[in-house]
Amino acid sequence: MKSLNIIFIVLRLLLGGFMIYGGVQKFQKPIPEPLQVVETAQKFHDPAQKPTLQKVLYISGAKQTGYFWQVLGICELLFGLLLILQYTSFIGALFLLPITLHIFLFHLFLEADELGELFQTAGLLIVNILLVLKEYGKWKHLLWMRPVGA
Repeated sequence: MKSLNIIFIVLRLLLGGFMIYGGVQKFQKPIPEPLQVVETAQKFHDPAQKPTLQKVLYISGAKQTGYFWQVLGICELLFGLLLILQYTSFIGALFLLPITLHIFLFHLFLEADELGELFQTAGLLIVNILLVLKEYGKWKHLLWMRPVGA
């Protein structure tokens, strides 16, 4: 049982580290100007380059909102830190679940040819799910309510 706890600690640190790294990366490069995005997108007008165009437009669109890319980075940083800390790890894992799902789905639908990244993001999603399921006893009462008067 003790070795299982160590495995979950390592998984928490691994997922938390990935999220913190991803959050920091959101602030490393300047956000491109809208005209730069249009110029970049025009390079991929060939139908054979449609998947690349979709990725460019999706990521650039998130950056062009002026807030979404930064909010995502802050959430990845904050929830990654919550996950690393022992007493807040469950809430960090719970809050990270939609983010890791989104990252996996992005890679599944827009970068399916990048098998390494697809397996990596699938692994992160599975780790996240395992961390939430590990604490099933803490939240199962939210799913299975007893009838009133029972």
